[in-house]
Amino acid sequence: MSTLSFLIPVAVLMGIGGLGAFLWSLRNGQYDDLDGAAERILYENDDKPLGG
Repeated sequence: MSTLSFLIPVAVLMGIGGLGAFLWSLRNGQYDDLDGAAERILYENDDKPLGG
């Protein structure tokens, strides 16, 4: 029983930490442009190869 009294608060704190990390990433715009990175490769640009 003493193990449960230790593990339950640890699990709750980890859940709160995960929720806090998700909300932080939401506020900092991590999910604003989900399609941009996938479509960026389709557009041609004038970049030259690094090798010369």
